Amino acid sequence: MRVRKLSGRDFRRYRTFDIDFAPGLTVVRGPNESGKSTVQRALELALTRRATSTASELESLRPWGAPPEARSIITVEFEQDDEDGQKVGTLEKTFAGSRGTVRLDYDGQSITDPTLADQVMAELTGIPTEGFFRSTASVHHFELSDLSRDEGALRDRLQASISGADRGTSRAKKKLDKALHELTTRGDRNPGRLKVAEQAVEQAQAALEQGELALAQLERDRDTLSAARDRRADAETSLSERRSLLEKARQAERLVAERQAASERYERYRQAVDVVAELQHLASTHPSPNPLPIVRNAVERLRVLDGRIRELRAALAGEVAVQFDVAPEPTWRPLSRISVALVVIGILIAGAPVITKALDIADPGVLIQGAGGVIAVVGLVLAAVALWLRRSAKLQAQMRDVEIDRRLRGRSDMEAELKDSEARAEGQLGALGLTGLSEAEDLLAREEAHVAQIDKLTAQLEGLVGKEPAETLPTQRDTAALEISQKTSALEALGPIAKEPRARERLEVEVRDQEGALERARDDEANARARVEANTVDAEQVAGQAERLTAWREQLGASQRRQRVFAATLAAIERAEQATMKTATRYLEAHMVRDLAAVTGGRYRRVRVDDKTLDIEVHAPEKDDWVHVTSLSQGTLDAIFLVARLGLVRLVTGDRRPPLVFDDPFVTLDDTRAARALGLLRTIAKDFQVIYLTTSPRYDEAADAVVELDGPTTLDTGSGTLDDLAPDSSAIGRPA
Repeated sequence: MRVRKLSGRDFRRYRTFDIDFAPGLTVVRGPNESGKSTVQRALELALTRRATSTASELESLRPWGAPPEARSIITVEFEQDDEDGQKVGTLEKTFAGSRGTVRLDYDGQSITDPTLADQVMAELTGIPTEGFFRSTASVHHFELSDLSRDEGALRDRLQASISGADRGTSRAKKKLDKALHELTTRGDRNPGRLKVAEQAVEQAQAALEQGELALAQLERDRDTLSAARDRRADAETSLSERRSLLEKARQAERLVAERQAASERYERYRQAVDVVAELQHLASTHPSPNPLPIVRNAVERLRVLDGRIRELRAALAGEVAVQFDVAPEPTWRPLSRISVALVVIGILIAGAPVITKALDIADPGVLIQGAGGVIAVVGLVLAAVALWLRRSAKLQAQMRDVEIDRRLRGRSDMEAELKDSEARAEGQLGALGLTGLSEAEDLLAREEAHVAQIDKLTAQLEGLVGKEPAETLPTQRDTAALEISQKTSALEALGPIAKEPRARERLEVEVRDQEGALERARDDEANARARVEANTVDAEQVAGQAERLTAWREQLGASQRRQRVFAATLAAIERAEQATMKTATRYLEAHMVRDLAAVTGGRYRRVRVDDKTLDIEVHAPEKDDWVHVTSLSQGTLDAIFLVARLGLVRLVTGDRRPPLVFDDPFVTLDDTRAARALGLLRTIAKDFQVIYLTTSPRYDEAADAVVELDGPTTLDTGSGTLDDLAPDSSAIGRPA
């Protein structure tokens, strides 16, 4: 894949930029702070970083003068050689965290899914991740600065390039070697942890054996104590089981009682529902369409009219006989006069002594007052009798007058009254829809029986459920039925203990017996413990020796396991290195020879790479022998690292051709070797697109295209604005 054009907005020091690249070698030249690293970083992010990445570093990509809402946008126009010919595409990424977007237009398709877009770009470039890109196709100048400081740095860089990771294995092997050395050192002055643990185990073993000889008697006492503890534990377990069963039995009794109560409640509500249904039926099946009070009043009136009709008919059946008798003199009048006289006399007799005593004339005494009172009381009794006789005489006179009036009434009036009574009776019967009094009596009897039945059922309903509304009765019945089912299920869950009769009484007896057994077991344990404590042997010290021996054995075992793990890990690393590096080293030896000879002008024509350590040696003509590359100059070391990276790029990318980005790796080379290295890049540019970032113009002539970047010109004068800091976008990408 070759990048035609790189564009961006609000990315690092640029508000906007557009850079055109040649298919072969493009030199991007500019002074410090002109944005060369920005160009390299923009390519890395566009080709490998997901647009929805939330890494904190992306927030720092915005220019200083950009508004807070600005987001970095990078656009790449590229071309890809395919079997069907050359295809072009465009990739645009907006880095806005979780709201970032991507658009990939390639081969007639438009892809906006970030994951799918990254997969397509990985297939086109052969670079799956950002770390892989930075360890293979992107070379920074700072990677070369520490190659001469650390002997394993070159190996780690090459291992990282092969694996596409950002770290090697030499540091891990050094740490493992150091850890193994600290474990296995056998010297007397600085012994390793294995020897220290072995010595401690031997000392603790000896001390423990001496203590065990003294613990023989103590062990027998402890056996007794252990047996007592076992018996006590068994007793506690048995007691716990019995208590658990007792609790279940009590729970079963409670559930049975609750189920019985629920059954009774269910039966009451069931009966109440039946009574309500019967009441509703009775309410709709009254014998009479009229209420009972109306029927009763009508029947009463019919009864009165029927009696009157019979009386009138009986009276009209014979002649009227009238007798005129003079009433005798009433007997109550003389009696009333006598009673009044006696009351007056008695009052005078009773009051005379009070008056004479008040006037100091005489004092007749209490007997005269008592006699006067008796006479007055007799007079009051006679007055009451006279009053009763008077009322009786008046009643007899009224009855006689009525009888005389009836007999003297005219026959025509009685016949008229009889017709009126018969008419009213027929009207009452017609209103009731009946033909006679007997039917009315029967209707009243049936209605009264019907209402009595309703009253009886109403009283029965009130006795069953009180004043509860009728519409809630089915719900209450169903609730009671559900509770019965729940209680039954709970009883079944308790097991056979719930069905055993009198289980609670039996278990209470067993619990009491077991509590007694537990107390006896505790007494036995206390006696055994007293014997153990009375023993003069220092059991705690021996136990401490055993614990220390166990701890030292565990530490020794841990150290031995750690030694085995470290050794196995180190061997696994070495085997993995051999398995993964063998092909790479042979490939490097085959391809580095040609490139290194071209860069060094034929000085070094033979290269040897160790399969295990990735150490690189070259054949020195002066010594006629192999020398390690770390003994060479910094420039030669940089050149060797560069040609190794170029060979690895060919190895790991296969038939893919990602763009190669170099951040001035020839800075330590002299002009001659730099020209040769540039020639090597031109050769590589036939297969790969090469983008070379530098501050020097000495590579311009060999480049297919030169992009010159202007450095910042704004100075801090105290009055500048943030807009002055942004470079002129018209100068970006200007050919030299």
